[in-house]
Amino acid sequence: MSTTPLAPAERLNRGAWSWALFEWARNPYIILCGVYVFAPYVTNIVVGDPVRGQVALAGWHTISGITVALTAPFLGAAADSMRRRKPLLAAILAVMVVAMLAQWYAMPGGAGLPLWGVGAAIIVAGICFAWTEVLHNAMITSVASPRLVPAVSGLGLSLGNAASVLLLIFVLVTIALPGTVLPGAPLFGLDPAAHEPARSVVVICAIWMAAFSVPLFLWSPDGVAGGGAKLFDSIAQGAINVTRTIRKLRDYKNVALFLLARMFYADGTTAILIFSGAYASGVMGWDLLEMLLYGLSLSIVAVSGGFFGAWLEHRIGSRNALASMIALTLLCLVAMTSMSLTSILFMPASSAPVWDAPVFQSAPELAYLGFSMLIAISITSAIASGRSLMAKLAPKGMEGELFGLYALSNAATVWLGPMLVEYFTSAYQSQRAGFASIAILLLAGLLLLLRVKPPAEQSG
Repeated sequence: MSTTPLAPAERLNRGAWSWALFEWARNPYIILCGVYVFAPYVTNIVVGDPVRGQVALAGWHTISGITVALTAPFLGAAADSMRRRKPLLAAILAVMVVAMLAQWYAMPGGAGLPLWGVGAAIIVAGICFAWTEVLHNAMITSVASPRLVPAVSGLGLSLGNAASVLLLIFVLVTIALPGTVLPGAPLFGLDPAAHEPARSVVVICAIWMAAFSVPLFLWSPDGVAGGGAKLFDSIAQGAINVTRTIRKLRDYKNVALFLLARMFYADGTTAILIFSGAYASGVMGWDLLEMLLYGLSLSIVAVSGGFFGAWLEHRIGSRNALASMIALTLLCLVAMTSMSLTSILFMPASSAPVWDAPVFQSAPELAYLGFSMLIAISITSAIASGRSLMAKLAPKGMEGELFGLYALSNAATVWLGPMLVEYFTSAYQSQRAGFASIAILLLAGLLLLLRVKPPAEQSG
């Protein structure tokens, strides 16, 4: 009988938990401000017209997307050469918090910031968000052993979603419902007439981010022991490394084809997330209460997407599961653009209430909500299956390099979706036309993906 003692089970230490908690701090900004509450307020109330508002929002996201595409991949490649990431991360985080707080002054009629100032604040916050993601991701190998990296990564994703749901509920119960469905007045004495409930989410998310980022800087290890290259030297070397890896793809055409497909379908799903809130608010006429409940419903059902994606992969394989989810996303997008308060699937429908509820009363509203929930599941499943397919397609020993390009493929065209939405919305003076244009990216990505050989068919 062997007397060798069993190795103790590895557990997440304080540094790993602090790293994961940064997602809890950061992610609510996207959900509450970028999608479901503040962005619809800007497009409908600050700009004053849903169509012009969607054009403006798309233009701002195009600028931030191009900036991220030109900088984030090389910042990520440089992160491995830097000795310390926390000082740069702290500086970027500080700029982002200031940009978020500035958005409180977004008011109709230019009463606060001028519209260009609102756009500048949104652009700066968006760029900083992407940069913090790059530097935060680069720290993961410092906070956990290779065996624990998947657990820490998953914990961060779960905490980010949980925080978003928690803050959606908080805003709903304490700010949106009092004075409408519930008796009383909104918390903090917020004035609905001045649109303070909708504007308050940027302040809440900024304070939340600043407070819960502190553990990362106190307890998470920062890089490896020993000296590291300076920032600009690291960026230069990172650019060389990225170029070298791209050249290697000539010998791995199947992987290159998948990355090309991902450039299109991932940009399409990102564009849906960016514009779904503003589109729903403009087309369905939903206000703060409806948008909070809409965001809460989608955030909750999206959790099941990862589990459904894994279940589907086991049955039809990663490539086919991913293709199925992109196809479902495309169909749901078409269905969503076919609806208004008086139509379902391009067919006339009554806007009369079908049940006694304070929100989502009509059949078109319920149908739109149903397709939105379905698309939340399909997009989450596609994210999970895409990452799994990349791992299976990557030749042994090239996983790190190719996952770097996997991130690059998302950043390289992140501006394309907003640019399409801006162009088609402006050209046809229609939110529907702008939102529907995202289908071009999904269809292109799907057709390219279907040409990718599934992992079992690879010859190497």
